[in-house]
Amino acid sequence: MFDPQTLVVPDGTRMEERTIVVDGGAIIGGGTSIEYGIIADEITIGEHVKIYGEVSARSDVYIDRRSEIGGTVRANGDAHLGEFTKINGKLAVAGNLDIGDHVSIKDGFEARGWITIRNPIPLIIFLYLYLSELIRSDRDEEVEKALDDLFSDDSDGADTPMMVLPAKSGITLSAIETGKPAHIGDDCRLQGNIRAESVSMGSNTTLFGSIRAKDVTIRENCTVHGNIDASGNISIGSGNHVLGDLHARAINIHRSAVVDGTMDAPRGIVVEETASEVEEARKPGAVGKPETEAKLSVKRAKGKKHAISGRNRGRKPFARPRSRRDKRSRGEGHGRGQRYYVRGRGAERR
Repeated sequence: MFDPQTLVVPDGTRMEERTIVVDGGAIIGGGTSIEYGIIADEITIGEHVKIYGEVSARSDVYIDRRSEIGGTVRANGDAHLGEFTKINGKLAVAGNLDIGDHVSIKDGFEARGWITIRNPIPLIIFLYLYLSELIRSDRDEEVEKALDDLFSDDSDGADTPMMVLPAKSGITLSAIETGKPAHIGDDCRLQGNIRAESVSMGSNTTLFGSIRAKDVTIRENCTVHGNIDASGNISIGSGNHVLGDLHARAINIHRSAVVDGTMDAPRGIVVEETASEVEEARKPGAVGKPETEAKLSVKRAKGKKHAISGRNRGRKPFARPRSRRDKRSRGEGHGRGQRYYVRGRGAERR
């Protein structure tokens, strides 16, 4: 079952020039404002919702009372419009049309099925009255059966991908805002700065905007064209590319991730790699060395008293290094017993 308190963007969602295309259904909470149109399978729109673009449903469309649609509404299935709904375009319905009172449709409507004009009571009130009557009649078995049918997790659409916008969320041309947690799926293409309580992003997703939340988690192979600011922690998985800065209390980042900007974390930055990657790097013939082994080899080289440079590698070293004073003394024929050493022979001459 979906969580109405979490903003969910399902896998494969794309924000095009003025339309949000969802590979699944869409549930839009009451009081939400969207400056895009929506294309989805089944679309459910709550009360007092304003959508500036067109609404196109591959199946049914439900629009609750006092909502406003800025363009045309199309449904390949049935359409249900609550009272005082306003459509600033045309209504085209392939199935049946259930319409409430005081509905305004600017460019008229077309329905191929039955048209029913009535003033239905809200669904939640109907359910309350129905269950109250069953309880009053001591029909406990029917009450349990009704509750199981309403709230069972075994429904056919449980696995259907669904875009969920909590109540009073907002999607403008420049921002995606909600006071609730946000979950972004895989293979998405989004436009706008994300502002949420927390953000969790899947794999292979591209975001043209920044992220601001308490905690931010990005799985792998994502691209973020903006800064990421978190009051808590930031976790960046493998293969990610952030074209901006990272600011957080603490940052965990995979060693293969790329950050074009700066990273600021008062409680530290941890560069991570998986155990399998470490083992793979340690295998004979692997390209490169693990980071820990590379650091140890550098320390060993620095600990040697006379490290051989790359230019002199392959040549025999001197018995001891010659100072400028030794060279000058040898040229003048005096000094420390006129000692000098011959390259390649290692024999001492006096």
